[in-house]
Amino acid sequence: MRRLIIAVVVLVGVLVVADFGAAAAAESAVSRQMRERLALPEDPSVRINGVSFLAQAATGRYRSVDVSMERLQVGPLRDVEVKAKLHDVRAPLGDLVSGTPRFRITDAEGIISIGASDVLRTLPGVTKLVISDVDANAISDVVEAGGDPTLRGLDPRNAALLVATTTVAGEEQEINVLVALQITGDGQVRITPRDVRPADTGADELPNSVRNSLTRTFTVVLDPGGLPFKVTPTALRTEEGTLEISGQVRDLVIGEGERASTAQS
Repeated sequence: MRRLIIAVVVLVGVLVVADFGAAAAAESAVSRQMRERLALPEDPSVRINGVSFLAQAATGRYRSVDVSMERLQVGPLRDVEVKAKLHDVRAPLGDLVSGTPRFRITDAEGIISIGASDVLRTLPGVTKLVISDVDANAISDVVEAGGDPTLRGLDPRNAALLVATTTVAGEEQEINVLVALQITGDGQVRITPRDVRPADTGADELPNSVRNSLTRTFTVVLDPGGLPFKVTPTALRTEEGTLEISGQVRDLVIGEGERASTAQS
């Protein structure tokens, strides 16, 4: 009985190693294809999700695949993260590990994240920056503190709070800038200040000249480059201290003979 148990444990270990090995080979093949398909400077990180790779490979259907690459340089931006989440991926194992894999995806989400450090580079005179999301209560608080009443019509999903440190009247001061976020027709990020005031509620109000200057400073347009798979960007929001642009596409084919896909909002 002891020998049987040892044999079973050894067999399970061999199968696990084989599963990891096959998954690694497939992920490497997908990574190379993604680099070419997305025109990336290097192979991205690829993870095929699921308890058993070989079980999925036997059916040629994979629940989900994550593709990601960090610290990309896009124009003046130096810390862009690109991610693609692929769902219901279909491909025989032979196709995945071949030199030119071809696979079909039921739907995919392309995501680009711009960190606060990149936004900071576009803001002259600003030394620190934190990006936070807002809700309807936070916007109401700004109005009650003296902000424009029309701010109540601002959709929190398309807004953010920039907490910035800059020099005002010769002294460093923390400033709250409530901004509206918009995706332009060509996929750029437009940041438009809607309210500028000291972060310290007990501080004196900013002079109009200072407020107007800061408004100009924080009026920014960023070009993060295109989304993966040429997905049309449809959503822009704050996510864990970053600006996140996303879009979805359905019925996508990658590899030889790939055909056009259908973008979704």
